Amino acid sequence: MRILYIDIDTLRSDHLGCYGYHRNTSPNIDRIAEEGTIFTECYVSDAPCLPSRASLFTGRFGIHSGIIGHGGTAADLRLTGKIRGFQDQFLRYNWISMLRRAKLYPVSISPYAERHSAFWFYSGWKEMYNPGKRGLERADQVFPYVDKWLKENAQKDNWFLHVNFWDPHTPYRTPISFGNPFKNEPTPSWITQEVINKQRKSYGPHSACEPSGFSAQTLPPELPRLKGFKEIRNLNDFKQWIDGYDVGIRFADEYIGKIIEMLKEKGIYEETIIIISSDHGENQGELNIYGDHATACHITNRVPMIIKWPEKKWKKEYNSLIYQTDIAATMVEGLGLKVPEFWDGKSFFGNIENDENFGREFLVISQNAWSCQRTVRFDNWTLIKTYHTGLKNFPEIMLYDYENDFHMIKNIAEENPEIVSHGLKLLDKWHKEMLEKFPNNEDPMKIVLREGGPFHTRGTLDYYIEQLQKSGRQDMVKIILDRKETYTI
Repeated sequence: MRILYIDIDTLRSDHLGCYGYHRNTSPNIDRIAEEGTIFTECYVSDAPCLPSRASLFTGRFGIHSGIIGHGGTAADLRLTGKIRGFQDQFLRYNWISMLRRAKLYPVSISPYAERHSAFWFYSGWKEMYNPGKRGLERADQVFPYVDKWLKENAQKDNWFLHVNFWDPHTPYRTPISFGNPFKNEPTPSWITQEVINKQRKSYGPHSACEPSGFSAQTLPPELPRLKGFKEIRNLNDFKQWIDGYDVGIRFADEYIGKIIEMLKEKGIYEETIIIISSDHGENQGELNIYGDHATACHITNRVPMIIKWPEKKWKKEYNSLIYQTDIAATMVEGLGLKVPEFWDGKSFFGNIENDENFGREFLVISQNAWSCQRTVRFDNWTLIKTYHTGLKNFPEIMLYDYENDFHMIKNIAEENPEIVSHGLKLLDKWHKEMLEKFPNNEDPMKIVLREGGPFHTRGTLDYYIEQLQKSGRQDMVKIILDRKETYTI
């Protein structure tokens, strides 16, 4: 058995052709999807990058692993403490260690551990290759590692190869020589000048007035795709911005095509399990955030999940609510092993094999790097509860119609108190169950709030207020200062 896991950072599901996108961003990914299975409602439990992969590779949600943010105490794996043995059982039975128990030889090509000082990530791998650019690698700089390893090892049996591409992540740095396949193609139609005008009357890091961060600064000249770019003022600005993101997806897809050709040349493509996913999506205007993964919602936490598993008669598409960690558990059971009891991931392998219904009644997804939020995805609703805004213009409760308002333009919480009440009860139910599972552990969100809120906005209030005043938005300053930043967990 051979398994190839392609892990594309910052990849939105709805910007892939196989998920219905109008631009041809992903011809090679789409061909794999045609031969395999798409899970349309797969979510990471914790976003963004560090907590997301922590959940997938440890099998545990952030509320249990302790990793829910990008800095401070909640960016480190929770110490096992008194019950730790000579070796930490939580790491001895993480996803990669379980694959080793299934007699697979696991290899990773990724800078993830160095980028986030997440050195627990090395646990279980037989080989690790770090391209060394801390997440600024382009696909053409990652591919040589893949090329070399496959040329030397492809025809061996029983390997698991993790390949991590970063091209859709800001800053959009695909070489100009690659061109722009979308130069003459329209942008996503939900963004209108009216939407942009409304956003520019608001505020927040990575908003339309400062998409690069906390101020409308010109991006550096070494990023020619956004040369001279400062703000999103109109649809032309948005086109330049979103073209950069979509071209990054297409560039990564080109190199996925090269990997697939290598598998075919080696005569092993047909028998290789291929998984394509991401660590999180990306706000591209939703909730007035551009080019960052700053919320807990179906834009940031929903990820593609495509599996081509030869000889499996799975359906072409499943629409059940699942966590990405559930897929790790499903793979473990599919390889003939028992999923560890302490995992939060739940296997649906038997259900899929027997063509039975599966999935979660609801999901709770979180964000603690750019804001502190927990969100409940249930039925047709996305209910967002904000505990700390991270200097963004969020009310405590937001409710969105998933099907009819996918891009979250209109908050309908006030008009739907019964739905809000039901969603909050589900959140409370989840929270109680999570704490009961490990009763001695403190909710790490409390730690984040105690240490000053989401990591990326800690200590930035004075600077951001100064930027608002410089840009003529003094009226926004009072709103920020008057806002009660934290709510009860």
